[in-house]
Amino acid sequence: MAKKSIKLEVIDLNGNGFHVLVNIMLFKKTFKLVLDTGASKTAFDKALLLELVHENELKNSGHLTTGLGTNNMESFTTAITDLYIGKFHIPMIEVAVLDLSAINTAYGKLEIAPVLGVLGGDVLMEYQAVIDYAKCKMVLKRAEQ
Repeated sequence: MAKKSIKLEVIDLNGNGFHVLVNIMLFKKTFKLVLDTGASKTAFDKALLLELVHENELKNSGHLTTGLGTNNMESFTTAITDLYIGKFHIPMIEVAVLDLSAINTAYGKLEIAPVLGVLGGDVLMEYQAVIDYAKCKMVLKRAEQ
């Protein structure tokens, strides 16, 4: 079983709780995602993703997304290849593509750099994530083929 330990970054939201961030590598660039155990699916911000891929690579999901303070957000999906979470390689993953500008607007007010999106339960379950908050690390593992 191949497993990797991945460093996490915990940020203080100025007394309003904490967010856990993880570094990813996508298209040979480094980004941060919010580790979100409550998100059913990994999701990337549409505006930031469109700086990396062409709009015709997005597929309309055909339904409205609930969450982030709304229940009528248009959503898309796209296939992402060669995603690295730390040194853990995911050859292909389908992610949701949403307007996550509210997160980055809030981060901007706190002088926190923008994030590309959220790492959701789809990845956490598939790769049997173990999150160690005390050590600020997460272990992902892949079952042997």
